Amino acid sequence: MSSADKRLLKNMRTGLRRDDYYRLSRELNNVRNNPKQQQKILSAIDQAHQQFKQRNQQRPTVVLASDLPVSEQAETILKTISAHQVTIIAGETGSGKTTQIPKICLQAGLGTYGQIACTQPRRIAAKSVSARVAEELNVILGKEVGYQVRFDEKYDADGYIRFMTDGILLQQTLNDRWLNQYDTIIIDEAHERSLNIDFLLGFIKKLLLKRDDLKLGHHRHRKIQRPLQ
Repeated sequence: MSSADKRLLKNMRTGLRRDDYYRLSRELNNVRNNPKQQQKILSAIDQAHQQFKQRNQQRPTVVLASDLPVSEQAETILKTISAHQVTIIAGETGSGKTTQIPKICLQAGLGTYGQIACTQPRRIAAKSVSARVAEELNVILGKEVGYQVRFDEKYDADGYIRFMTDGILLQQTLNDRWLNQYDTIIIDEAHERSLNIDFLLGFIKKLLLKRDDLKLGHHRHRKIQRPLQ
C-alpha cells in the first residue's frame, strides 16, 4: 500500500466527507504509477481533511421553535433518527415537520459526512422553506442553508441543509447513483405520490441496501388530533 493510500484511509477514519473520499480515491487510482502526481493527491487529501474539520467546527447552533408540536417530540424523534436508518413521521399540516425535522437532524449529528437533502414537491415551497430555516438558524441563506430548483439555485457545496424539488434530486441520480454528496435525505409531502416521488422512493430503497450510512426521513400528512404521538 502506497503512502497516499495510507493517508487516504487514515483521514477517512478521522474525517473526510463522503464525496471527497470517493473523488480522491478515483484520482489516486489514476496515478498509482506516478509518484509525483501522488504527492499532489496527498496534499489534496490533507486539505480536504482540514476543510472537513473546519466545516464541522462551524456547525450552526440549533434552536427549535418551541410552539410547534414537532419540537415537543424532538427528543423522541432525535433518538429514533439516531437508532434507525429510515424514519417515517406523520403529523398534521402546521405541526412543524418541514422546518424542524432538518434542524433535529443537525442536532443528531447528521450533515457531517454530507449535506441533508430536503425535497419539496414545488419550487416556491423549496425556496420559502429554505429562507425560513436559514432565518431560524440565524445563518445566511445560500451558505449553511440553501436551495436548488429548476432555473434557480442558491447553495454552497460546504453547506449543511439543501432544499430542492424532488425532480432535482431525481435528476442528480443520473450523475451520481450513490448520491455521495448527502448523508441524509428527507422526502417531504411523500403522501402526494407523484411520479417523481415514486421513482425516488424506489431508487432510494435500493440505495439504502448499499449505503448503510445513509439516513432517510419520510414525511407524510395525517389528520390526527395529537401529531406524532
